[in-house]
Amino acid sequence: MVAYKWVVLSNTTIGGLMASINGTILLISIPVIFRGLDVNPFNASSFEILIWLLLGYGVVTAVLLVNAGRLADIHGRARIYNLGFAIFTAGSVLLFFTPSAGTTGAWELVGFRLVQAVGAAFLFANSAALLTDAVGIHLSEPPEGPDSARA
Repeated sequence: MVAYKWVVLSNTTIGGLMASINGTILLISIPVIFRGLDVNPFNASSFEILIWLLLGYGVVTAVLLVNAGRLADIHGRARIYNLGFAIFTAGSVLLFFTPSAGTTGAWELVGFRLVQAVGAAFLFANSAALLTDAVGIHLSEPPEGPDSARA
């Protein structure tokens, strides 16, 4: 049987990696996305869509990070982490199935990306805490003994 700490390490690593990569991966695909939606992001009427697509994820994640940590303290770290994973996955699935084109489709992308950001905040807020709980505090304490460097 795989030790609990390795399961926690692998799950938090995957979740954190997905959430952090998703923050910047859109930069690569912006031209293709807007071409597929038939929207010019540099028109005055649709420029705010470009701004929300690029910056909205980071803003929502940053705003909700502390609140997600507090929710985890109240309701349990693993429960909130799993909820964040589910919300992030739901946002990803919704992005895949975006039905509209044009400006409506672009705003749907913004909304679903913000859903992903809510899940990412839950993932970021709880990854380190879950690892600390699983591995134990003894690994984060300074070493003791004759060879340890004490100031």
